Amino acid sequence: MKLTPGKLEGLKRVSTERGIIAAAAMDQRGSLQKSLAKEKGGEITDRDMEEFKSLVTEVLTPHASAILLDPEWGLPAAKRRAKNAGLLLAYEKTGYDKTGPGRLPDLLDNWSAKRLKEVGADAVKILLYYTPFDSKEVNDIKHAWVERLGDECRANDIPFFLEFVGYEEGVDEKGPEYAKKKPQIVIESMREFSKDRYGVDVLKVEVPVNMKYVEGSKVHAGTTAYSRQDAAKYFKEAAQVATKPFIYLSAGVSNAEFTEALYFATENGVKFNGVLCGRATWKEGIPVYAKQGADAFRKWLENEGVKNINAVNAALKGATSWHEMYGVHDAVAAR
Repeated sequence: MKLTPGKLEGLKRVSTERGIIAAAAMDQRGSLQKSLAKEKGGEITDRDMEEFKSLVTEVLTPHASAILLDPEWGLPAAKRRAKNAGLLLAYEKTGYDKTGPGRLPDLLDNWSAKRLKEVGADAVKILLYYTPFDSKEVNDIKHAWVERLGDECRANDIPFFLEFVGYEEGVDEKGPEYAKKKPQIVIESMREFSKDRYGVDVLKVEVPVNMKYVEGSKVHAGTTAYSRQDAAKYFKEAAQVATKPFIYLSAGVSNAEFTEALYFATENGVKFNGVLCGRATWKEGIPVYAKQGADAFRKWLENEGVKNINAVNAALKGATSWHEMYGVHDAVAAR
């Protein structure tokens, strides 16, 4: 596979020189606003959202290859990122359509891939709630939606990162019942969106198991859904079906749980290409900002936040470069 010049340049900007995507994520909107409001016990303003995102970006991007932000509250933060860090911008509205079945997505009204590129995006990111077990009618809508986005990113010669998050209606997606179904949901989603028709350049995927239910894991929750051998098999199978580079998302889990998953992937020879890690690095600072203010939150980030992102970076030593998959020589890829 070969990348067009714009896509190659964009991927280089969000990666390390060796072709690893070690990116931080700060595009949370609705969920972040609710969490901050709950801790503060009052309203969270636009200024609060911009300040929170700016502080995370300023303190953490010296330790990241890129930052993922949203164009609604994240553009002021984008100007405060470290010079080494590329910029991904989210294109979807926060949340999903709750009026009908299927958690259907929508795009931001006043944005396009062209406009995101014009304000400095090196890559476009889209979030899609997806399960291969939904009805054909629902998934046809989602498949066509992703195809349109792939074409839009091709037309503007900008990398397309597709993030898909699995679900099952009426089931606790953090519980053991869903954990048993999660591997197939992740594997089949990776298989589907690796197809060239979608135009995806990088798959942003969930870890294919819930580490809390893996036998003998450090974060074991007391119930076992998979043996270590089965968990390893699911990691490997997911990697094998992907024909595009893929990176892991932290999906709101703790830093300890996410880094254990990364080490587990490495130990089992999984060729993942990096991470886009958000809440695992900064979510424990939410009450600090809400109750103590910006200065206290900055200090927390400089200590705990940096420790968290460096723990993730240490776990990325086993990640593999996307250069080989796209036929890029390291001399050409170096920024």
